[in-house]
Amino acid sequence: MKIKLKEISVRELSDGYKDNDEGGVVGYGGKLDIRPPYQREFIYKDEQRDEVINTLTNNFPLNVMYWSVRENGDFEIIDGQQRTISVCQYVNGDFAFKNKYIHNLKDDKKEQILNYKLTIYLCSGTDSELLDWFRIVNIVGVKLTDQELRNAVYSGSWVSDVKRYFSKSNCPAYGIGKDYLKGSPIRQDYLETSIKWISKNKINHYMAKHQHDQNSNSLWIYFQSVITWVSTTFKKKRKFMKGVDWGTLYNKYKDEKFDTNKIEEETSKLILDDDVTKKSGIYPYILTRDEKYLSIRVFSDAMKQKVYEKQKGNCVECGNHFEISEMEADHITPWHEGGKTIEENCQMLCKKDNRRKSNK
Repeated sequence: MKIKLKEISVRELSDGYKDNDEGGVVGYGGKLDIRPPYQREFIYKDEQRDEVINTLTNNFPLNVMYWSVRENGDFEIIDGQQRTISVCQYVNGDFAFKNKYIHNLKDDKKEQILNYKLTIYLCSGTDSELLDWFRIVNIVGVKLTDQELRNAVYSGSWVSDVKRYFSKSNCPAYGIGKDYLKGSPIRQDYLETSIKWISKNKINHYMAKHQHDQNSNSLWIYFQSVITWVSTTFKKKRKFMKGVDWGTLYNKYKDEKFDTNKIEEETSKLILDDDVTKKSGIYPYILTRDEKYLSIRVFSDAMKQKVYEKQKGNCVECGNHFEISEMEADHITPWHEGGKTIEENCQMLCKKDNRRKSNK
């Protein structure tokens, strides 16, 4: 890992500043990619942006920024994107600070801002070294997410293309997936989730493999297939569908045939079951039949104490006496057979007997 310290002026930084959909956001005479494929839009609020300009006008020190050196000698921002855009927008005349645009300032004040020196660390190294370095320097400001860091490390034609589908506020992925995914497209949550699904949680490996692909069609087609499968298997949309690990379920069950009417009937029944405390778990439960997804309501401490006293501290299976801390509450009639989490359906078993019953 090589790190070199460099000072550049605001005048140099803002030279050739452009912000458009085709060419992205560039500055420093066209040599600096201000918005590399991190795909985060400008998120500073007015007060944050104004604070950057206030720092310049008062000649206060602005936090150090980090650039990555590309193979062709150009640069891309690792850390400092929001500050850089704030500076360039102001010099470009895109907004006023304290009711004055930069062209309204007296020449000496304007020159003071344009000559302001910014401290830049230029970083070069392997992908793994850069990823580690990104995490180290990403400790102030509006932090980058893990996926934004990956986008920086594996930047290339694939990441540039995938932003069309997954990385804008109203991107296609958000349009079809907003009822099923949590998070924000511009913070890369949709992209990260999709890669996690298709790669079976080997995100770095997937991005490295496809880094120089000319398009991201395979991921986009996969994502559409997942959402189509979800929406046709579970026909009614509900608020707690968000955040389910849909891709993993799709990978395993996409080729199985289901009676969607029976699925909807069971879903409605489980929603009304007070013992089911995690409603989002209904969907993986219906497919896997694993009750762990439902977080079945447990017996309260007061209920366990009452039943323990009734049993005089004796396990109903082996008949031996135990302290209450050595026992566990058990459903006499299991939940899946209609048993409820109520006192009449509770018995206290020693831990050994409860494990033995659970494993039957």
